[in-house]
Amino acid sequence: MNYRLLFAAATTVTAAAFLMVQSQAQDGPPAANQGKGKGGGRGGSSYRPPEGPTPVTPWGKPDLNGVWQRPYVPDIQRAMGGAPLPFTEWGKQQWESYKPEEGDYTGACLPFGHSRAMGSPDPIQIMQTPTHVSFLYEQNTWFKVLPLDGREHKKKVPTWFGDSVGHWDGDTLVVDTTNFNGLTRLDTIGHPHSNQLHMIEKFTRTDAGHLAYEQTVDDPKTYTKPLVMKRTFTLRTDWEIQEYSCEENNKGLVEGRIKVPNIDAPKP
Repeated sequence: MNYRLLFAAATTVTAAAFLMVQSQAQDGPPAANQGKGKGGGRGGSSYRPPEGPTPVTPWGKPDLNGVWQRPYVPDIQRAMGGAPLPFTEWGKQQWESYKPEEGDYTGACLPFGHSRAMGSPDPIQIMQTPTHVSFLYEQNTWFKVLPLDGREHKKKVPTWFGDSVGHWDGDTLVVDTTNFNGLTRLDTIGHPHSNQLHMIEKFTRTDAGHLAYEQTVDDPKTYTKPLVMKRTFTLRTDWEIQEYSCEENNKGLVEGRIKVPNIDAPKP
């Protein structure tokens, strides 16, 4: 039985159910939604994103502020067209030996990691100033704050989301991230990466309602060449990010359906 696919399917169903519950909770009585945007709450099929040219901040840069709806990317291979990924021998071994039923780190509420978090189905809010940009993930209430001066990466303790530095390339925000701890996966289905991962993201506000997003995964230990993924975010003027909590003593852990991963086990 392919447990990896079952695990990914279960995660997709859970995410869909979560968004449905949020939509129902946010919608409320019809009168309560008057004046709160065309969508009438999450999942509203009548929602139309703003139209018009790209807005600009008072300091002259494209305005990325807002709550953004993102495509769910549980499988980066499918998102890239379905061709086999260019694994190294080490990367192939990591992929083929991955068994989420024996302990996926997210089942213990550990951080998803930057790539997997960017591919999640929940909203993300971007907050922008002249000197910094912040990503507020609804997922587990994570956040990331980074400078925009293009400074060099500092030597730090490796982290789940890595160390990010941004700079502007014309009208495109470029985010360069290194210093990952190598304990996460790139997506829900479990494609691997190592602590050598170097991720480059590009954010381009194409018009009033959309944001072009490009992610490049450069990890020579895991893949023989960089992986490039592109997708479009949609501005949701009718949404707000909501409280989200993942508790590691949840029912799945207690009853044994989710196993705690042994992150201290030596890696090959």
